[in-house]
Amino acid sequence: MKIRVVTGVALGAALVIPSAASAAPTPDHLSGAAVYAATGNQLSRYSGSGEWHPLASFGAAQFAASPDGTKAAWITESGNLNIRARGRTSTIVSGLQGSTPCLTPVWSTDSDKVAYPSADGTIRAVRADGSNAPRRLGVSKGVCHLAWSGNGRYLAGYTSTGDALYRLDSKTGKTVIVRGVRSITHVQSLSPDGSKAIVALPENANAAGAGTWPATFRPVILAIPTGKRQQLPVKGNLIGATYLPDGRLVVRTAAPHTQSGNAGGHAHNTLVVFDSAGNEIQRLAEPPKAKNQALLQVVS
Repeated sequence: MKIRVVTGVALGAALVIPSAASAAPTPDHLSGAAVYAATGNQLSRYSGSGEWHPLASFGAAQFAASPDGTKAAWITESGNLNIRARGRTSTIVSGLQGSTPCLTPVWSTDSDKVAYPSADGTIRAVRADGSNAPRRLGVSKGVCHLAWSGNGRYLAGYTSTGDALYRLDSKTGKTVIVRGVRSITHVQSLSPDGSKAIVALPENANAAGAGTWPATFRPVILAIPTGKRQQLPVKGNLIGATYLPDGRLVVRTAAPHTQSGNAGGHAHNTLVVFDSAGNEIQRLAEPPKAKNQALLQVVS
């Protein structure tokens, strides 16, 4: 079933019109619920209907929000992996490398486990409630800004020198390098089957990123391992993109500018949603408050 959404509607109020051409089931349309990070690593969940809820606040720059939008994970300056859930903070792993912004943890699709890198390149996973010992997933040179595929098999990240992208197969323990990557500053997400990665590639191949999570970035989709670029199916000023576990692609486009060149006080970014076949199925207006914040997770 193909769906069309009337554009220009606020988050949580989109009108979805089913087409009579097909009766095939489709995923529920998004409400706009999402997790954002503001300056100073203030993580908040937007409900999609106008409400904001604080999720976590911390000094460390190595952080991630769970896909269900209810938990946060971060590595402290002293090397502790902390989890914030249900209003409580717990340390579930110690002895990691702190003070390194690019070494971020990453959540599994079911928001149950967290994977994290060690200084020697070993990637491990642990249940977020700390109920099991960490499990070794493999060793990779790509440990920065880890992304975890929806099927749970693959993890991808870039090197600490920012000159290569690697994907780890946690089933076999083998890694592959993505060809053609010479400079990279961010990995946002993997497709559910791990065959594609959404990344940020600087125009200047010699540019080195700070390793921190970007508020916005020009998204590039790379096939793994060929490095072939996939055309993003939307025009405009693109400032982010992410895959959802069911294969939908969400592309973030920047707020329009006024004639003076400055975005209006109530201008908003837009989320454009595509199905796994590349058909546009929905547009959502982000809340104006999120305009200059990093989009960590699209929840629902």
